[in-house]
Amino acid sequence: MILTRSSREGALRTWGLQLRERIGFKRAAVAVACKLVAVMHTMLKTGEFFNQNPAIAA
Repeated sequence: MILTRSSREGALRTWGLQLRERIGFKRAAVAVACKLVAVMHTMLKTGEFFNQNPAIAA
């Protein structure tokens, strides 16, 4: 959904769209899903909340 239906810009979407141009939609979708799993797993382990703009939070 991040690569197709989302109109909101973000670092993950930008990364996924660039990846899609290089390796194709299906492989990029799997890579984005894997990255989301890694982020969510880290959030569960550390108890941190999601921050869409990590550069702002210091």
